[in-house]
Amino acid sequence: MPEEVVEDFATSRPADGESDPETPVEEKSGRRKNGLFGEASRELTENMRKGWAVPPARPPALTAQAAHTACRRAALSARFPNERLVVPAGHRKRRSNDTNFRFRAATEYVHLTGDQTEGGVLVLEPLPGGGHEHILYLTPPSDRESGEFWLDSAAGELWTGPRMSLAENEARLGITCRDRRTLREHVVRDSVPVRAVHGHDTLIDASLAERTVPAYNEELIVHLSELRLLKDEFEVGELQKAVNSTVRGFEDVVRALGRAQVTSERYVEGTFSLRARVEGNDVGYHPICASGPNACTLHWTRNDGAVRAGDLLLLDAGVETHSLYTADLTRTLPVAGAFGEMQRRVYDAVFDAQEAGIAAIRPGARYRDVHDAAQRVLAQRLVAWGILEGPVERVLACDLQRRWTLHGTGHMLGMDVHDCAAARTEAYVDATLRPGMCLTVEPGLYFQSGDLTVPKAYRGIGVRIEDDILVTADGHRNMSSALPRRADHVEAWMAELRGPLGAGNPR
Repeated sequence: MPEEVVEDFATSRPADGESDPETPVEEKSGRRKNGLFGEASRELTENMRKGWAVPPARPPALTAQAAHTACRRAALSARFPNERLVVPAGHRKRRSNDTNFRFRAATEYVHLTGDQTEGGVLVLEPLPGGGHEHILYLTPPSDRESGEFWLDSAAGELWTGPRMSLAENEARLGITCRDRRTLREHVVRDSVPVRAVHGHDTLIDASLAERTVPAYNEELIVHLSELRLLKDEFEVGELQKAVNSTVRGFEDVVRALGRAQVTSERYVEGTFSLRARVEGNDVGYHPICASGPNACTLHWTRNDGAVRAGDLLLLDAGVETHSLYTADLTRTLPVAGAFGEMQRRVYDAVFDAQEAGIAAIRPGARYRDVHDAAQRVLAQRLVAWGILEGPVERVLACDLQRRWTLHGTGHMLGMDVHDCAAARTEAYVDATLRPGMCLTVEPGLYFQSGDLTVPKAYRGIGVRIEDDILVTADGHRNMSSALPRRADHVEAWMAELRGPLGAGNPR
C-alpha cells in the first residue's frame, strides 16, 4: 500500500472515513503538500497538469437491471407524491486510523438505481404536473487543473482509479446524472417536503437535519424495505447466481477439510471467501465456520477453533454477487466424512424439521407456518428423546424447545442477508406468502457442552441446515437443491469430492 498523501484538510473530512467531494482541494488544504515530499513545488504542480491523454470514449450499454430499477422508482414515486425523496449510497467506513473497509453501497440506493458509486445520491424531484424527475448526483472525473486528481488520496483518480463521466453513467443507468457538488443547493433550495434515508451520508444528514421529520423518514425506509419483498425476474436470476457460487464454495471447503484439520476454522473461512471474491463481490456476511462445540454458538464468527476428525463442522456462508444479491446456506458436515450415531440422530431431526418447514411454503400460506411446522418436529423429537416432558402441545405453548433451538426458522433474503428488515410486522412476519418472495428455512438444534439438562452424549453437538426457497405460483422452488441435505447424501457427496485417496485427510 503506497504511503498516503497527508493533507491539511484532514480535520474537515466527514466522519467514518468519508471523502468530501463538495470541497475543492484548494479549500481543503490551503497549501499543496504531502507527508512524503513536503510542499509541492510550482514546477511539480504545473508538470502534473499536462501530458495526460484524453480518456477513450466508453459508451456503456444500458445495464440489465435498468428497466427493473425504473419500475421500482416509479412505485416509490407513486407512494410519495409531491415530495422530494433523497436516497444516498453512502461512503467508506473507517476500519482503523487511515484505512477503510471496502465500500459497499447502501442497499436501498442500489435497489433503486443499479449503481454502486461511492457518494452517489438519488433524488426524486416532484414535478408540477405530478410524478417525479429522477436525478442521480455523482462525482464526475477528476479535474486536472485543480490538482484534485493527484493531491486528494480519498477521491483523486490517480489514487482511487478512473470514474465514468456523467454522460456515461446516464447511458449505463438510464437516469439523469448531475454533478454531486451541486447537490446541496438542489435539496434545500425551497420549501418542498423532503424525506431522506439518513445514516449513510453526512452531507445529507447535515443539510436536511432541519428539513425532514424523523417519523416521515422512517416511513420512507419502511416502504423501501417492503418494496424488496417481491423479487422480480432479474433479482431471482441474481439470487440463483449467488446460490450456485455458494454451492461451489461448499464443495471447495469439503475438498480442503484435510488442510483445515492441520490449521483451524480459518482455513475453512479463507477457502470459502476465495470463491466469493473470485465469482462475486464478496461474502454476503461474515461466514460462520464452527467446528465441534463451537457450532452451538449461533453467531460464531471468530472461526479460530480446531477442526477435528470426529467432530461436525457447521458452515453458514453465502456469496454476494457483483449486483449485491446474496445467498445464505448452511450445512453441518462430518469432518471425517461420516456421521456418528448421536450426530446422525440430531442431524436427522433437524433435517425432518426443515422438510416440514419447506413443505409449508406456498402462496397463501402464512409466513409463520414455516416456523411453526419446523418447531413442531423439533419439539416432538425432544419429547421422544426424554429431554422434555410432553405433551408436545404443552411444550410448544410454553416454547420450551427454544432452549435448544433459540432462533427463528428463516428470514427474507435478497440484497441484504436479512432482507426487508424494516418492513412492518403485518407485511412480513404476519403476512401471507406470495410468488416472488425468497426466504430461508434454517431450523437447528444446539446442545451446549455445559448443558446439564441433556444426556452427556448430546452435549457439544450443534446442527443447522439452511436452504434458500423461492415462493412460486404453484408452490415453491428450492434454489439450493444442488447442495445435498439428507445425511446419507451428504456422506456420499463428501466421499466423491474427497476422492478415493482420501484427499480430505490431513497430509
